[in-house]
Amino acid sequence: MYDYLIVGAGLYGAVCAEQLTKKGYKVLIIDKRGNIAGNIYTQNIEGVDVHVYGAHIFHTSNKRVWDYANEFCEFNNYVNSPVANYHGELYNLPFNMNTFYQLWGVKTPEEAKAKIEEEKAKFHIDEPKNLEEQAINLVGTTIYEKLIKGYTEKQWGKPCTELPAFIIKRVPLRFIFDNNYFNDRYQGIPIGGFTPMVERMLKGIDVKLNYDYFEHKEELNKLAKNIIFTGPIDQFFDYKFGALEYRSLRFETEVLDCANYQGNAVINYTDRETPFTRLIEHKHFQFDSTSPKTVITREYSKTWTLGEEAYYPVNDAKNGALYNKYLEESKKLGNVIFGGRLGLYQYLNMDQIILKALELCDSIK
Repeated sequence: MYDYLIVGAGLYGAVCAEQLTKKGYKVLIIDKRGNIAGNIYTQNIEGVDVHVYGAHIFHTSNKRVWDYANEFCEFNNYVNSPVANYHGELYNLPFNMNTFYQLWGVKTPEEAKAKIEEEKAKFHIDEPKNLEEQAINLVGTTIYEKLIKGYTEKQWGKPCTELPAFIIKRVPLRFIFDNNYFNDRYQGIPIGGFTPMVERMLKGIDVKLNYDYFEHKEELNKLAKNIIFTGPIDQFFDYKFGALEYRSLRFETEVLDCANYQGNAVINYTDRETPFTRLIEHKHFQFDSTSPKTVITREYSKTWTLGEEAYYPVNDAKNGALYNKYLEESKKLGNVIFGGRLGLYQYLNMDQIILKALELCDSIK
């Protein structure tokens, strides 16, 4: 018998397992995949730590979260500085003075602001009805056309004119020469990858992999007094109100016979014609690889269908109303807690997931 069954050995489940075990509870954690660490799973291929399910960079301004993560790994000093490729033209991200110089040749913040304001004024729409109109209101046509439109349409699988305006509430514009994507105080990648970090969290805890909760539900429910469920909340209730919507991803990973393919960890392809959204060269996330080869991944955004891996919740009004139905249903259960990206139907960064897991365990006396 266990005090807690945790469904899902990703980051949320691993933090809960570690914290509850520390409190003296007996925990079993299971996962339908053959690996721990969920979507932050890393695998060493040809001496390179490969982010199997897409690039993950840890960043936070929360000292408690940073200190907690550092209990299980040492971080390198990787700084996320992606580059955008638009039909072969290269631009620094996030939108900053380097980007504005590359776009227009402007050299001062005043010149950059004037250029953006000129475009905004020329195409301003009082009440934007879709994402395209909203984005042009915020940044003008040049940035929108070259760096937002194509990438966004690939991510959502729809033209920007068919996407609601509220999706893009603001666009950060930095009038400094700084390519650091995040504003957080702490940032980096665990030395050796994320998998060893999660392994240390789960040390001494019972783990079952390749074990699907829904295939063994009756047996598993008898094993534990309480359940922490990190899978899709709608699946837990057998989709009784209908399926929530997600976007999914497809990855093409290959080993190349060269030491350096693109010179940067992440390059976003912002034109609509290139089918993938970004190209990741994993070697550049670390600083100690001496491999003569490199590993790259092309990442494609795709429509999600039932049974596929769900990555991004579609947080629009329709899905929000549907999620609330499942949330109300979950409140009727006395011994099941829903957490993580799928259980809460929220897009959460790693630091947010850790904090939510820590706060949950704080509340369990």
